Amino acid sequence: MPTYLSTEALEALKQELEHRKKNLRPEITQSILHAKEMGDLSENFEYQTAKEEQALNETRILELEDIMHDLVIVQDATGAKEIALGTTFVVETEGKKKTFSLVGSNEANPLEGKISNESPIGLAFLGAKPGDKIEFQAPSGTIAYRILEIH
Repeated sequence: MPTYLSTEALEALKQELEHRKKNLRPEITQSILHAKEMGDLSENFEYQTAKEEQALNETRILELEDIMHDLVIVQDATGAKEIALGTTFVVETEGKKKTFSLVGSNEANPLEGKISNESPIGLAFLGAKPGDKIEFQAPSGTIAYRILEIH
């Protein structure tokens, strides 16, 4: 299954990958070497901590490389006629206006108004046009949205 990312998110992941490979990896290696010099590894807390950090870093490197292997760049869908991946749109609910962007699941951050195209609310918005009313079943009950505009 492909990973959907904006060019900005891809750039951030590339920077993280480079940092992990060029900075964190050597730092962790130095920590391990320093801890080994301290003697008995079975009871060496610094050594165990450094090895755990190394495992976490290497796992994240593999995750980032995997994401970049099967990647689809989502272009900003400015001027779209209906809500799709990459669109930013304004809705009204309970008299309040909210702005959302429909993004891939790796970029989702509901606190910033970035909702995943795979989430139930994201799926409800897909294909909607200005003027459409969407009802979404949330844990707190049904929430009605009216699509005001698509940027």
